Amino acid sequence: MPNIVVTRSIRKLGKDIRSARLRRRLPMSLVAERAGISTRTLSSLEKGETGVSIGHVAAVIAALGMGTPFSDILDQKNDSFGLLLDEGRLPKRARLPRKDPVA
Repeated sequence: MPNIVVTRSIRKLGKDIRSARLRRRLPMSLVAERAGISTRTLSSLEKGETGVSIGHVAAVIAALGMGTPFSDILDQKNDSFGLLLDEGRLPKRARLPRKDPVA
């Protein structure tokens, strides 16, 4: 079972998806068909149930005409904290590898 923060986030996503569908005046059956899922799965998603596949979530978002939002979530260019960590690990100076002395 996901923690409370994750559960709340998924519930909000479900409500937002339902709201987006209703603003577009699209019936569940049409969105489910476009996403390649059942209306039962769409209903579970809109209720914020945590067991819905991330692939189904992405398919519904795309079916609503909102693109593919997962492609940039953890993209390196959006990971400012990770980039700061990498910067802190950079060597102080660069050196050429030492050559072994010829015997």
